Amino acid sequence: MRWLHQLQMRFLMLFGRAGAGSHLEDELSFHLERQIQENVAAGMTREEARYSALRTFGNPALLREQTRSTWSWSSLESILRDVRIGCRTLYRAPGFALIAVFVMALGLGANVALFTIVRGVLLKPLPYVDPNHLIMLYESEHGPSARAQYAPVDPRSFFDWQKSATGVEQMAMVSPFQSYNVSAEGGKLPERIDAGWCSWNFFSILGVQPAIGRNFAASDDQPGAAASVLLTNTFWKRRYAGDPSIVGKTVWLDAHPYTVLGVLPSWFVYSGSFGGKNIQVWTPFNHEAPPSLLATYEDHEALVAARIKPGSTLQSVVAQINTIQQQIKKEHAGPAVHPFASGRLMLDDAVQDYKTPLYVLLAATVCVLFIASMNVAGLLVARTAARGKEIAIRTALGGGRLRLVREQLTESVLICVTAGAIGIAFAWTALQFIAHFQPDMNRIESVRIDGVVLLFTFVAIAVCALFSGALSAFSLESRQLLSALQESSRSTKGSKRRATLRRSLLVIEVSLTVVLLAGAGLLLKSYQRMRGTDLGIPIKNTLTMHLSLPEARYKEPAKQAAFFEQLITQVRALPGVGSAGLVSTAPGQGWGGDSLADIVERPLRPENFLDMHMRAADPGYFAAAEIPLMRGRIFTSDERFARGKVAVISHQAALQLFPKEDPIGKHLRFDFSHQELEIIGVVADTRWDIHEDPKPTIYQPLFGSDFAGATIFVRSAHNVESLAMPIESIIGHLDRDLPVSNVKTLRETIDKSTIDSQFDSLLVLAFAVIALILAAAGLYGVLSYLVTQRTSELGIRMALGAKRSQLLRAVLFDGLRPALLGLVVGFGASAFAVRLIKSMLYQTEALDPTVFTAVLALLLTVAILACLFPAWRASRLDPMQALRTE
Repeated sequence: MRWLHQLQMRFLMLFGRAGAGSHLEDELSFHLERQIQENVAAGMTREEARYSALRTFGNPALLREQTRSTWSWSSLESILRDVRIGCRTLYRAPGFALIAVFVMALGLGANVALFTIVRGVLLKPLPYVDPNHLIMLYESEHGPSARAQYAPVDPRSFFDWQKSATGVEQMAMVSPFQSYNVSAEGGKLPERIDAGWCSWNFFSILGVQPAIGRNFAASDDQPGAAASVLLTNTFWKRRYAGDPSIVGKTVWLDAHPYTVLGVLPSWFVYSGSFGGKNIQVWTPFNHEAPPSLLATYEDHEALVAARIKPGSTLQSVVAQINTIQQQIKKEHAGPAVHPFASGRLMLDDAVQDYKTPLYVLLAATVCVLFIASMNVAGLLVARTAARGKEIAIRTALGGGRLRLVREQLTESVLICVTAGAIGIAFAWTALQFIAHFQPDMNRIESVRIDGVVLLFTFVAIAVCALFSGALSAFSLESRQLLSALQESSRSTKGSKRRATLRRSLLVIEVSLTVVLLAGAGLLLKSYQRMRGTDLGIPIKNTLTMHLSLPEARYKEPAKQAAFFEQLITQVRALPGVGSAGLVSTAPGQGWGGDSLADIVERPLRPENFLDMHMRAADPGYFAAAEIPLMRGRIFTSDERFARGKVAVISHQAALQLFPKEDPIGKHLRFDFSHQELEIIGVVADTRWDIHEDPKPTIYQPLFGSDFAGATIFVRSAHNVESLAMPIESIIGHLDRDLPVSNVKTLRETIDKSTIDSQFDSLLVLAFAVIALILAAAGLYGVLSYLVTQRTSELGIRMALGAKRSQLLRAVLFDGLRPALLGLVVGFGASAFAVRLIKSMLYQTEALDPTVFTAVLALLLTVAILACLFPAWRASRLDPMQALRTE
């Protein structure tokens, strides 16, 4: 058990050196006394016995040291000693320590936050069974290439794919674009909720089992089956207080009774490329879809999810589906039938829109971390220079170079570890802010700090510590250390080496700052242009709110018309309402439906049919929205009920369908419904999305259309938001079960559309500002350091007659040289780097001269200001005082 005793002593030496020393003394005394007693027993006097015992054991002091050496952890003790010295050194320079830790904490915190998001959104596998075999399939006009179009699928094509594709185990349709009115039951207010339709096997393909109840069965997904629904966990808890007996109960959707089959698990959140993150309930696709939709190849309402078979690949499955789709196109040559198919992994499908922005933001944070590391390295180099004579004395007394390098690295590690702990707290706070700012980001629920993130943080700390410490250690040189004891303040050989190193770091800092500022400037300009996009109508003092009439109570067109008639009449009578109208989808609010159109008088070839956006409006809408009438007229009061007879088209539609003709009096025919409409007027274009150019649009009378939903469009001269409650009250009086949704001003609609761009541009701008501050601090630090090193030289030059203005210019130019070199390198690097964000820009050139000129002016101004004070201080030196420093 000797090893156990040694281990015990090692721990005692590590954690209780005083106790171990006492124990050692006792043990040595015991053995010595025992030997003395044995010698006395052999016939010696006690004094002779003592001397004999001492001769036997040897020198007690040497024996004590040898024993301590055997019991001690020399390497660990050496590290702990370095840590203690490092802590004391940093404690003696609190200003330096605080600045270094703060700078590094900013860089580490930003990187940890962005890596956490990138890992959660882009890198974590989907929380489904065997997610690498889950794919999404689409139709396409361009073929299954890398730049394929991903268009929704028509149900008939899906059925053909499902029947013929052999590379997949299962295939399901999903439609995440639906919504329902939830009736006012049990004392709760009615509400409008997002919903999804799906094939019965959709959740089994994903491997998702309900938390309570059961999944859809094939018998539920039939046109004549009983209505059934699966609730999401959030909706179940919010609307039904997590009632465990909800299964089997009835909920009312669009005034129809639906039986609850189950509640999905809390972790399940649908994240698809077409949105759907806020889906609250799921219903069976084939039960909900109208028969006309299930029977056509030309109405694209579904996404297709599939699980590929073992041995198959995404490419092989897409190639197979593509062949099937080409055969469908041959057999059904309708203009809306796509000739190709495309597909991608389900994870790529969910995060495609976020890949480029997140990687760009991560690159920006890496730049900031790099700049922060160089700043800390510069500070350490300056401290090494300031401690030159102390280090030289230690070297002269026998301190090894390795020990000095180790101390430099230990200081760097202490700074980075402290900064890393603060950075994690900073990252956690930033993640809370981002989750609040971007709640609709796909997979944001997966973003959390976990073991992998902590490992990344540990690696980042280690890399930064080694980088900063190694640069600082590089500035040490034994020859200089030995000569430092003899050097005068005029001896600047070592100083020049360190100054060159700091200037080089500064050039890189300024270069990276230019890249960040250029990127932030381009994104900011793009965002401003996006916000300033003209929707085609004045947006000031406009309020919109949406409602949808349930078919169960408003099936007859006359009943719908009567409701809308009463509603708009009462809204217009409200005090403060300047004008009001009804439209199916207002400008800036999205797609709203489309259809291919032909000209009755001059039939077009099917491939030339024009894809037109569909809108339904009452006559008052055009005046309320202030859409100019360009030709003809709008609907009259009598024509409001003219179902399928008259239409107003947009200017884009007139240009594309009738480039050299007067469209008034001509007729359009829809490809899908074969409905024919007479064109009675042409109005100005509006944008359905601020990211898109105006599209050809056709307006029909709302009261005579198939649209059961409408957006109330209100314009007021003052405080239009105060009209929301009175209008909701009117709707409540007309139908207490009718909810209102999307109550927003048009400004709020635009703000929501630009929130991603705002998020990206503000974050990159924040990182660029941090980089700019760090670069300015670096410039100031370098020049201050150089001025200090040149104090005696400047004093001599002043004593020999140099003017203060000459010294000011000389020192200023000396400080600006690395900044100017950094600008040149930075602009060259920016020319390549901005290509990465080209796809994120809106109406902004990647090499926008205004942005680059502004970056140049800003950095020059900051550099001059950072250099001006040290230069001014140098020019104010007292020559005699400067010479005395010699």
